[in-house]
Amino acid sequence: MINVGLGSAIGAVVRYLVTTWWKRSQIDWPFATLFINVTGAGLLGLVIRHFGSANGQYLFWGVGVMGGYTTFSTLNTELVAMFDEHAYGKLLSYLVLTYGGGLLAVWLILG
Repeated sequence: MINVGLGSAIGAVVRYLVTTWWKRSQIDWPFATLFINVTGAGLLGLVIRHFGSANGQYLFWGVGVMGGYTTFSTLNTELVAMFDEHAYGKLLSYLVLTYGGGLLAVWLILG
């Protein structure tokens, strides 16, 4: 259980650093969250390929680090904001790129 908590802390700090760095660009598009979730999906595929999904290494790297790094809540908050702003094209492209990119990343690693 401690390994999951430590991994989560590491993943959350990395996500914070990536988000902070990316927001300096001041581009009105959630590239940081897209990057985090797509790379997180790919890295989780790599973790599963390397360690399997039933041991302490998976708990630390998969559940902990990747769970702390990726962010489903921010994705959905940004999608709701786009909906409220009637930015439907932006919403749809973000949704497709996030899920399509995540699936592609995992497929490339595991396929």
